[in-house]
Amino acid sequence: MGRAGRLSVCTKVCYGIGGVPNQVASSASAFYLQLFLLDVAQIPAAQVSLALFGGKVSGAVADPVAGFFINKSRRTRAGRLMPWALGCMPLIALAYFFLWFLPPFTSLRGLWYATFYCLYQALSTVPYTALTMILTPSPRERDSATAYRMTMEMAGTLMGATVHGLIVSSAHGSRRCEDPVLAGSTAVSPDVARLYCIAAAVVALTYPVCGSLLCLGVKERPDTSATASGPGLSFFTGLAITSRHPPYLSLVVSFLFISAAVQVEQSYLVLFCTHASRLQEHVQSLVLTILISAVLSTPLWERVLQRFGKRTSAFGICIMVPFSILLAAVPSAPVAYVVAFVSGVSIAVSLLLPWSMLPDVVDDFQLQHRRGPGVETIFYSSYVFFTKLSGAGALGISTLSLEFAGYKARACQQAEEVVVTLKVLIGAVPTCMILIGLCILMIGPTPKTPSQDTFSQQSLR
Repeated sequence: MGRAGRLSVCTKVCYGIGGVPNQVASSASAFYLQLFLLDVAQIPAAQVSLALFGGKVSGAVADPVAGFFINKSRRTRAGRLMPWALGCMPLIALAYFFLWFLPPFTSLRGLWYATFYCLYQALSTVPYTALTMILTPSPRERDSATAYRMTMEMAGTLMGATVHGLIVSSAHGSRRCEDPVLAGSTAVSPDVARLYCIAAAVVALTYPVCGSLLCLGVKERPDTSATASGPGLSFFTGLAITSRHPPYLSLVVSFLFISAAVQVEQSYLVLFCTHASRLQEHVQSLVLTILISAVLSTPLWERVLQRFGKRTSAFGICIMVPFSILLAAVPSAPVAYVVAFVSGVSIAVSLLLPWSMLPDVVDDFQLQHRRGPGVETIFYSSYVFFTKLSGAGALGISTLSLEFAGYKARACQQAEEVVVTLKVLIGAVPTCMILIGLCILMIGPTPKTPSQDTFSQQSLR
């Protein structure tokens, strides 16, 4: 990194690669985990709801705890955050693999998957995400590094859904029920469980590979985001102060709704195509359409953010709203592909924006309070906490609604109440959440960031 705080392309690429495994795993689980738990593991929808809710809550609680220990840890030769980021990766890989493993017993399967989903969610990603503030003090370079990271993570999202989907596609695509006697449900083939294990193993291998590249290509800078003139904050004192910072509150609350909407849209797309429309043969193609459009549009959104500002760019998420309703109303193949493309573009900006705006909030806080090192960990851990908590509520309640509607595992034809519920979950629910989130973001206070001149003067000292 030069005197002006510029990062090399190699550093930005390696930093982005470090986030790929989590996105590969998150993508596969977002699109296929509910289908696996309901139709392959054949767990009742109520237990699936509890497992998803418990996992998200455990992850939400674990992130501030991880932030506390990170804040207390001493800096090593490898840095302060890097050892934590690399140490979590093998444990996350193991938890992820057993999340897709079909145990030989049936009575306690709900507890099995709840346990490993909680472990998978609880193992923290805060050290990696907080690295953004440690790489460089330059706001422009941090935005650029975030764009690289989001582009690589989008590619990871595409890879996760593609690889997982291609491996398990034969497990769901050929099921038919011409015989009325078999129209209730069908047994699970051992080959189906084997395919899911193979897919899980392939995804788990991305953790050691990408973690090695992150370690080799990224060198942590010593608390360059902190204002050295002020004393460091203890974790809980800092948590109390940062949670009252108005720009942070606005950002968190708005993206609670937006991120929950994206998670609901992803989680129920496959179930909607399988049980509420005649799009079973198009599931893999629709998932790929969403992810390819998201990957290709991420660099374009970064340019839009630089040119028109981050708040103005937030209106790009609005394009998802009418199309989500259209898919629920007219579930035909042409409409589905248009909706998939638009959803991918909207998902790209909804994921890029909060991570681009969060460093601005940290800078704004530092300008007002002049605190020392450790602030970035507090902000990032609490932000991930609230995001996971919103996902827990959204997915837990929505999955429980399938139980009330009468969802039956591996049924060839679901009840009309289930079909209506899936249409509401894919259309009305994300639409309302997105609109609420955007309204909060627009009326909230704008964070102030250091000017480029101020940064240049600081970097020359």
